[in-house]
Amino acid sequence: MILLSLLPILAPVFIATAIGVIWARRGADYPSDFVGRLVMTVGTPCLILASLNNTEVALASIGRVALAAALVMGLLGLLMALVLRLLGKSIATYLPPVILPNNGNMGLPVCLFAFGEEGLALALGYFLVMMLCTFTLGIAIVAGGAGGPRTLLSVLKQPVLWAMAFGLALLFGDWPLPEWAANTVELLGGFAIPLMMITLGVSLGRLKVKRWRSSVVFSAVRIGGGLAVAWCVCSLLGLEGRERGVVLLQSAMPVAVFSYLLALRYERDPQEVAAIVVVSTAMAFVCLPMILWWVL
Repeated sequence: MILLSLLPILAPVFIATAIGVIWARRGADYPSDFVGRLVMTVGTPCLILASLNNTEVALASIGRVALAAALVMGLLGLLMALVLRLLGKSIATYLPPVILPNNGNMGLPVCLFAFGEEGLALALGYFLVMMLCTFTLGIAIVAGGAGGPRTLLSVLKQPVLWAMAFGLALLFGDWPLPEWAANTVELLGGFAIPLMMITLGVSLGRLKVKRWRSSVVFSAVRIGGGLAVAWCVCSLLGLEGRERGVVLLQSAMPVAVFSYLLALRYERDPQEVAAIVVVSTAMAFVCLPMILWWVL
């Protein structure tokens, strides 16, 4: 009975991801790089603007979720850095997968179907913090401290950052978009979430996983550890309702595929990270019904 009540939330996520996996397994062509750029430079910025233009969520509410996201990633990162140091494990290899959840491809649709448009607006606040962390701290950790002005420039070039800033300005000033602009961003933002899910499935289907050692442990830490730290942060900040639900869900997402791309680029044991991505995603699909039942 509980699973049936959660089916409207979980079915779209499972089916869209499965389409991507099957597509990849059949060897059909899928230009992931092009689709990824299209989603990040057009679809997601338009989704952000459309969501913030239509939402009735207070700016303070989005700010509380963003603060919670920063605290969750920061506290989990500090704890894991200490543990990895004590275990003699590579921080550059294992820390980014643990602190960078898949808030976009999986987190946004789950929050949308669980909490509606208000949940999506709050989830975008968490997503922005994760993006900022990925393109600054994430790259710096994997690259061994490299980055500097070049890393800052890459952050400033991200359209999602400017879309969020513009959307928050509209929300703060209570200035709705003109009807033609609102219709345009709603139309273009509509393809972001479906393509995110399908692209996630394609990426999972294409990953060649050869090493499974320790991946289960780190996957459990990503999901279970993220959820535990998020619960503490929500209690500390006094978050309730949709704010609490979004923070808990976004914090319990699996490892982002981008972590694998970073490991591949900087030669930080990409096979190990690939295994963590696949295992954590499979684990998330198993755990999501229980987490949703608890959150809702």
